[in-house]
Amino acid sequence: MEKRITTPLTKEKVKDLKAGDSVLISGVIYTARDAAHKRLVDLLDKGEKLPFDLKDQIIYYVGPTPAKPGMAIGSAGPTTSYRMDPYAPRLLDEGLKGMIGKGLRNEEVIEAIKRNTGVYFGAIGGAAALIGKSVKSAEIIAYEDLGAEAVRRLEVCDLPVVVVIDSEGNNLYEIGQKEYLDSLK
Repeated sequence: MEKRITTPLTKEKVKDLKAGDSVLISGVIYTARDAAHKRLVDLLDKGEKLPFDLKDQIIYYVGPTPAKPGMAIGSAGPTTSYRMDPYAPRLLDEGLKGMIGKGLRNEEVIEAIKRNTGVYFGAIGGAAALIGKSVKSAEIIAYEDLGAEAVRRLEVCDLPVVVVIDSEGNNLYEIGQKEYLDSLK
C-alpha cells in the first residue's frame, strides 16, 4: 500500500506504517553517515547539544554528489545502513523516529526501533538521480569538513521509500524471503 507522510514523523504516524508499505515522504529530513553519526554520539556522551533536534526526525544515510545547475542536490542514493548500527540505538533513544538507507540492520537496532516506536525505510540504490529530484533544498548544518558526508537539512517532496522494518519489528527482508520460499512449494 502506498502512503504519504509529512514530517515531523510522530509516533502516531510511525504506528500506521507497516513493513512493505511504499511511502512518499515530504517535509524536512536530515542526512548523516557514519563519521557524522560518531560525532553526534560523542556530543551526546559529553552532554552537549546536537546541531539539530532529533525528536521525531528522519536521518537519511546519504553522501550526495554535488548539485548540477538548477538542482538542490546531485544524485542522492542511500548508503549501506549497517555502518550506522553502532550509533543508531543511541539516536533512537534520544528521539530519532526514522532512518533511510539500504541493507540489513542488526538485532540491537531492531530492538531500539521497537522500544522507541521507530521505523527503518529502504531507498532504492539504483535510483539515486530520481531520489535527488525529490530534494527541493539542501543546506549543510554541521560538519562541513566531512564534505559529501556533512549533515544536511533537506526539504523533500515525495521522496520514495519502502518500510523495511516497522515499529513492531516486522522485517520486509525476512517476510519477502519467506513469501518467496513459500511460493516455491
